[in-house]
Amino acid sequence: MTDMEKRGGGLGVETRAEGDKRTLVGYAAVFNSDTTIGDYFIERIAPTAFDKAVKGDVRALIDHDTGRVIGRTASGTLRLAVDGRGLQVEIDVPDTADGRDLWTLVERKDISGMSFGFRVTHDEWDETGDLPHRTIHEVELYEVSAVAFPAYDDTSLGVRSLEAARAEADKSRDEAKRKKENDLAAKRRIAERKAMTEQKIRGIRQDATP
Repeated sequence: MTDMEKRGGGLGVETRAEGDKRTLVGYAAVFNSDTTIGDYFIERIAPTAFDKAVKGDVRALIDHDTGRVIGRTASGTLRLAVDGRGLQVEIDVPDTADGRDLWTLVERKDISGMSFGFRVTHDEWDETGDLPHRTIHEVELYEVSAVAFPAYDDTSLGVRSLEAARAEADKSRDEAKRKKENDLAAKRRIAERKAMTEQKIRGIRQDATP
């Protein structure tokens, strides 16, 4: 997916076994925590970001590899929840080669993080600091992954979002400038018409004076 960004990876993932059921638990994202993305901008995820996304059909993957599915919300083997900290993830690990290998790697701490792939549907930018500050308010969530390394791709998409926000701000400023100029021109026309009317009235009064 060319418009997908990836974040997370260093928040930790743990194993939880109950009888024959083996579950990975962790957080794919935390709220209101600033992260510098590629020295281009600072990013923060708002608590509203996943409210709609968790209701969709999301897959659980290994290292964002779409060929290594280990869970899915539609089947109940992946469960997502939003709490006060962030996006909580539970994955029932399958009894497959990938599932068994993943369980061993998490137990050994070779794989120690959760990440997520997403598309931003609503963000805001603040450029008053040294680096632009992006707040993500809403996303479309494609997948969550158990990962070995933090993922901060694709920074170019974030930069394009910043450029679009700047273009929109420039457009708004231009529209506000044009509106101000149009309002001033309208006021001048009204003042001119008023002055002409008053002049005509004075002329009529002078003509009516004996």
